[in-house]
Amino acid sequence: NMIDEYLKPNASFLRLLKEYRAYKSLVIAYDLDNTLYDFHKKGETYAMVMELLNELKAIGCYMICFTANADKDFVLNYLTENKIPFDAINENPPFFKCEERKIYFNALLDDRAGLQQVYNELNLLITIIKQDKNEN
Repeated sequence: NMIDEYLKPNASFLRLLKEYRAYKSLVIAYDLDNTLYDFHKKGETYAMVMELLNELKAIGCYMICFTANADKDFVLNYLTENKIPFDAINENPPFFKCEERKIYFNALLDDRAGLQQVYNELNLLITIIKQDKNEN
């Protein structure tokens, strides 16, 4: 029984690494509520995800806040006050022309879309990219 290519272990990580090495960048989309902001007021801080986003920006990634939060002033203020990098909010990158509603991204950090797996893969990607740079 043959496993589909993208269901193989580490397939998503290997694809991200290949794309980063090819383009020296990735498009990273991230949710706000319960990924970076304590929407349900449970005392969560999300510091590790915030730190990851800053490290991704530092290696040249394009950052999109992809949120259903309708209070755009709140979103903008929260991102700015917490030093969360963003190049766009709910908009495609300028280099990806598309009139459809779906935002283009290489990876999505979202509490309802495998946050732990994507966090771990992007953290590993950063480690490898830093090693690559040190070896050159």
